[in-house]
This record gives sequence, C-alpha cells and structure tokens, in this order.
Amino acid sequence: MYHAPVEDMKFTLRHLVGLDRVAAIPGMDMVSEDLVDAVLEEAGKLAGDVLAPLNHAGDIAGSHRNDDGTVTVPDGFVHAWKAMAEGGWIGLNASPDYGGQGLPQCVSAAVNEMWHASNMGFALCQLLTQGAIHALEVVGNEEQKATYLPKLNSGEWTGTMNLTEPQAGTDLAALRTMATPEGDHYRIKGQKIYITYGDHDMSENIVHLVLARTPDAPAGVRGISLFIVPKYLVNADGSRGERNDVHCLSIEKKLGIKSSPTAVLQYGQNDGAIGYLLGEEQKGLDCMFLMMNSARYDVGLQGLAISDRAYQHALAYARDRVQGTPLQGEKGQPILYHPDVLRLMTTMKAEIEAMRALLLVGGGAIDLAHGGAADDDGFLQERANLLIPIIKGWMTERSLVLTSDAVQVHGGMGFIEETGAAQHYRDARILPIYEGTTAIQANDLVFRKTLRDNGKAVRRLLTEIRTDMDDVASAGENLATVVTAMNEATKTAEAALDALLARANSPRDAASAGVDFTMLLGYLAGGWQMARAGAAAGRALAIGEGAPEFMRAKQATTKAYMAYCLPEVDKLAAKMNKGPDALATMNPDWL
Repeated sequence: MYHAPVEDMKFTLRHLVGLDRVAAIPGMDMVSEDLVDAVLEEAGKLAGDVLAPLNHAGDIAGSHRNDDGTVTVPDGFVHAWKAMAEGGWIGLNASPDYGGQGLPQCVSAAVNEMWHASNMGFALCQLLTQGAIHALEVVGNEEQKATYLPKLNSGEWTGTMNLTEPQAGTDLAALRTMATPEGDHYRIKGQKIYITYGDHDMSENIVHLVLARTPDAPAGVRGISLFIVPKYLVNADGSRGERNDVHCLSIEKKLGIKSSPTAVLQYGQNDGAIGYLLGEEQKGLDCMFLMMNSARYDVGLQGLAISDRAYQHALAYARDRVQGTPLQGEKGQPILYHPDVLRLMTTMKAEIEAMRALLLVGGGAIDLAHGGAADDDGFLQERANLLIPIIKGWMTERSLVLTSDAVQVHGGMGFIEETGAAQHYRDARILPIYEGTTAIQANDLVFRKTLRDNGKAVRRLLTEIRTDMDDVASAGENLATVVTAMNEATKTAEAALDALLARANSPRDAASAGVDFTMLLGYLAGGWQMARAGAAAGRALAIGEGAPEFMRAKQATTKAYMAYCLPEVDKLAAKMNKGPDALATMNPDWL
C-alpha cells in the first residue's frame, strides 16, 4: 500500500518554502496552512484508497488498442479518473476564471507527487492535461480559452503534447507534419509517435497540441507552428461534434509505465485533421516550451514520486522479513536491523526528503516569479529557470538508483514481478529520457543557464547557500558538522563552476562535463535544503512545535544526507576536472 507523506510535505511547505510568502502573492490570499493541510489530507486519501490499488494490476493488464481502433485502459482507471475529476483535482493550479482551483505550484506539486507515487501510469494523463491547460492559459486567445479550458479543468476532456515523429526525436528541425491553411483552420497531415494518452476511453474528448509546419515555413525549428487538434471537433455551443481525422495506429509495448497508452497517431488518413493555430505562426516551439518546462519540472517530480513509492515498498518488506540475526541484534528481528539494509533505507529516506524539499522550494520559486513581486529584479525567474534542469536531471537519474536499491532490499523476491518492487524499477527508467534526456537538461544548464551569463545565476545560488548556512549555524551547535560539510561542498562547487567557465571556449569540453555539473548541483541543492530542514526541526523541538519524533527523525535524516549523499559533490567535481581531457583522447572508432 501507499501512504502519502503528508507530514513531510506540510513541514517542507511551512518551514522551507514559506507559505506566508506564497500567500502574499496577488490572488493567493486564500492560501493558508489550514487550507493546504486539508488539501493534502484529502489528496492522500484519494491516492492511497483509489489510485494505489490499481497500480500493479494496471501494469499487468496494460492499455490496448481494439480492432475498431478504440483504446481501452486498465480496469478501474475510468472510475479513478472520474473520482479525480469530480474532486476538482485536474486543474488544481489553473486559473479560476476557467474552472481551475487557482492553488500555487508548490501545493499542486505536493499533490501531484501523491498521484505519481500511487499510480504513475494513470497520473500521466493528468500531467499532460495540466501542461495543455498551462499552454492555453498563456498563449490561447479568448475564444480558445473559453472553448477548451473549462472542459480540461473539469476532466471531461484531456490533453496531450505531440512533438516526436519517427525521424524527429530530439532534432525537432526534422519535423515533417504539415499544416495547410483552409479558411479559419488548417488541415494537419503527418504521424506522431510516443504520444502519452494519445487515445483512451477515460474522457469524452482529447485535445492534442501538435507541432507542424505550414507550407511556406522556413526550414529548421524556426518554421514550426503549434496547433490545437481535438479528437472530436467542437460545436458552436461547446458540445462534442464529429470525429476529427486523427486516429491511433498502435499502442507501444514498453519496459515500464505499461498501463499508460503510448500512442502512434496518424493525422490525416483522409482529408486531413482540422486544427487551429495556437499562438503565432512559426512560434510553435516557443509555445511548446511552455508545456515542456512545466513537464520537465513534473518529470523531476515523477523521479521523486517513484523513488518514494519504491522506498515505502522496501520499508514494508524490510520491517516484515526475518532472515538471520542482525549483528549485535536479537533473534527474530527483521532485516531492517541488519546494518547494510539500514544503510540502504536510511540513505533512501535522506535523499527522497532532499528531493521533496528541493522540488517544493523550486515550485515556490515558480509561484513567486509568476506573482511578480515588486522588488524582484528578475532574480526569481532566474532561480526558477536554473532549478528546473537540476530538478529534472538529478531527480530522474537518482530514481534509477533508488528504485534499484528498493529491489536490492527485497533480495531475490525483488526480482520476481509478483512482489511489485520490479515495477517501480521499470517505471523509473523512462524518466531520464522523456521530456528531454539528462544530457539535454545538462546542455540547458551549462550553455543557457551558466555560460550565457558567465556563471552569474549559479554564483547567486552558491551565495544564498552560504548565507543560509550562517542561519543554520545559529540554530544550535549540533549542526556544526552539517554547516562545515555544506560550506566545504559549496566551495568545491564554486571551483567546479570556475573550471567549467574556463572551458567555455571549448563547447565539447563543456558539454562533456554537463551531466556531472547537473548532478553536482543537484546533490548540493539537496544538501542545502536538508541543512535548512535540520535547523527548522531543531527550532521546532526547542519550542515544542510539531511531533517530536518527526523532528528528531528529520535531524537524523539531515546528518545521514551529509554522510552518504553530499560527498558525491567531491567525486563529481573531480570528474568534471579530469573527464573532458580523458574524453578528448578517445577516438569513437575505437569503441
């Protein structure tokens, strides 16, 4: 079973994000601790009671394309989507003007973690729908907003993102899907692959956002436009009309997330699918990046979520399984008391809590940036932009290791599908790949977020970490070792930044160090938040606030992070310094 980590979410939002700051954003005055607590509690019930029980069975059953071209999702998914929609959970952070709940990103992220931890294959539909909502909110015209947003927010309709084609993956300049003008609309012809929830039976309609070229568009990514292509056309009164010329050719057979239908879609088997321009012609990639940035943040969230689900699965097993007598333990104690199992579980807990803290703090930065604080000089948007590739890259890569560790805790039983531990391991494998591979996140971080401003944004982050460590030090002498470890790691990170900037004239060197730099900043930022969490827990204990056992556990987890996770900063810095030179001696033909 899955139990939503509501207590840790509340702690993080209150002490690390600062709900009072979020509530001060114009339009967010309804945000309060009581409201957020109630939202998290109710979401936890839906995740644990409705979504989680469908996860393993959905993985076994999968989604299927029927002979008539329709797609059927696993048993229980239609009911679960209805329950999520009726609860108002689809448009949780969407504008109330069109039926959304208007809650901040940091709260929505905490709720979304529950969906993806309890049932990632199912929750992908909501993730893509939220992305479509966001894109329409930002670049849709008033008619488009009025037509599509209420239905998407209500869950009556769902959304997708259509980028990839058989010949065009990362290289979107190779797109061939064509959009030919015809009156007030376009005729879309082409094929799209890897379309998550591209067809299914959970909603009345599916709103596809499709990248395509117009006939006179220039070559390359500058010639791409974005179109709204509904599965069913929409009548003037807003009701569902006739079927559009878009059809599911097949559903991919996958390593993981098997319950989610990943479709191959054909646009224009006949006259062409009717589509409507979203935004301006030849500005499609800019519009799509609105969805992609949101999706990249959410995929980082998935890395956290699947890691926590695997951790909970392993913890339940480790508390129940008896094998041998633990060293200096007692006969009959479960394997959790064996030192190495305790090491694995402790490290998993520490890293997962660091991930959650960084994710929600990143969500808070997005909220504050969008809120347009009067004293903001662009710093908040800079910080949000900097954190997104770190969140996506670090959390998804680490999810591979954490879910693997969960299998390890199960021993041989972890290798048997019946236990369910292997599913989390398989589901995690897509996360460092889709919505931009780890290398793409690293290129974004290195070239756009670091070299372009000569390291300014990263240095501002490092300065803030140092300042916060002064505050952590004031929380008590028991945090002295934490502060020392963080200050040393920050010094190492700054030296690594200097080394990266010194290689700016060699793009190949910078690119080859990029993934290590991304992971380095991930570990450092995770430590930053854990140090702050340890200090907050100490202050809470001093004044008798909160559950004492939770606060003491948070302090222990902070120390565990510094011991087991933060040392990775030194290793990654060494790889950044030595790796590019070693790589330069390798001839690809020798491999």
